[in-house]
Amino acid sequence: MIRALRNLARLLAIARTLARHDALFPLALLGLGPLVPAIARLVSRRDVPGRPGERLSLALNELGPSFIKLGQALSTRPDLIGAAMADDLANLQDRLPPFPGSQARATIEAAFGVPLDELYQSFDDDPVAAASIAQVHLATTVEGAPVAVKVLRPGIEQAFARDLDLFYWLAELIERTQPAWRRLKPVEVVRTIAASVAIGMDLRLEAAAASELAENLADDDGFRVPAVDWLRTAERVMTLERIEGIPIDEREALIAAGHALGAIIEEMSRAFFNQTFRDGFFHADLHPGNLFVDADGDIVAVDFGIMGRLSKETRRYLAEMLLGFLFGNYGRVADVHFEAGYVPAHQSRDAFVQACRAIGEPILGRPLSEISLARLLGQLFRVTETFEMATQPQLLLLQKTMMLAEGLSRRLDAEANIWALAQPLIEDWARDNLGPEARIADATAEAIAAVQRLPKLIKNAEATLADLAEGGLKLHPETVRALGGDAARRGGRPLFWAGLIALAAIFLALA
Repeated sequence: MIRALRNLARLLAIARTLARHDALFPLALLGLGPLVPAIARLVSRRDVPGRPGERLSLALNELGPSFIKLGQALSTRPDLIGAAMADDLANLQDRLPPFPGSQARATIEAAFGVPLDELYQSFDDDPVAAASIAQVHLATTVEGAPVAVKVLRPGIEQAFARDLDLFYWLAELIERTQPAWRRLKPVEVVRTIAASVAIGMDLRLEAAAASELAENLADDDGFRVPAVDWLRTAERVMTLERIEGIPIDEREALIAAGHALGAIIEEMSRAFFNQTFRDGFFHADLHPGNLFVDADGDIVAVDFGIMGRLSKETRRYLAEMLLGFLFGNYGRVADVHFEAGYVPAHQSRDAFVQACRAIGEPILGRPLSEISLARLLGQLFRVTETFEMATQPQLLLLQKTMMLAEGLSRRLDAEANIWALAQPLIEDWARDNLGPEARIADATAEAIAAVQRLPKLIKNAEATLADLAEGGLKLHPETVRALGGDAARRGGRPLFWAGLIALAAIFLALA
């Protein structure tokens, strides 16, 4: 009850801010009835020009860091808020007024327990960037290396903890009161935000993400990641190699510097493919402020707080689905969805094939340079609501990243499309990873892993047998009754399989 009252009071304050920006419409989704919006309108209301998504962006920016992150997360969910609003929220800028340089210095000294001048021979008090969680200062290490130092905002952990509790409470409320929304997994949306925030709140984790991405791309030319200075990185401070370059969206500056735009687009396409399909670990915040072109023409990425992961099975699904659309094989597109378990088995395959055809036919035969695969995925996610397809957060994050990558390539060259460059790479990957040879290789690897686990299983079985022989393994009578009752409820099958496994373990132990 205390939690509910606390969050209702907070919700009223939020409603007032939304009302000032004429953006109260999200509250209608919460199942709270008209009371909170009505009270907020009485207290404060004015009409604000702009689309609903633009007005909501302004309100979220005013509400602070947690709500900026919420807006960025919602921008990946067009299935939840609609495509137009998702596009508007995608433009939500994660910028806040900076905190004083003296506080940044104090944070650094507290993190390492030494005076700042033992770490850096120079440190600029004025940050070069200030966002919702942290800000970045330029510095030079005592060894003379130019670096960028990211420092968390004072008190940011407590502010996020309070707001995340509110988000969880609202998500749980939606799932209880709005059954139609359960498929969209609002609690999982908040969990995704919380995971992203957890990385942002511990800069060692962001540094580890940068290090992993750098390791994956070590043998690739044309795209790189700044090196982590681990000696000057802690939970609230991260130090990276300083990047000198031109922001990737400054087209005229790139041309004046002698860079070939076509080569930049080609490298961006190759890097995106390698991260997504080859490695299954990708930079998921590819807005222009996070990508630079250095003097050698290499693309350099920064800010690793939002990263995406795709399992090998998900990558296979994605490759088959994209190629199925591009070649008009809608039956295969549908089968992939059913095989992956994304669409429930009781749904009609024929109806789903028809829905896929409605998405694919408008693009079939058009030049690949005119096709937006990100928008294709967005249409597919919206159509799947009819077929009870559960939300796949990892694919929604990928779709947002694809939108950003497409937008960047077309900003450099209106006729360019990174997928025209990536298609042969995807086809080669599909040949290597979707054929029978790949399936056999995976099965072999799983069998080898099972064999490697066998000695541990045998050792555990021997220990169990020894306990039995010495009378050292005893079950409480209530445990025995509970096991018996559970087995009876399920027709005794778990007890049967447990006995079979025990007999197999004894056989292996005595062999």
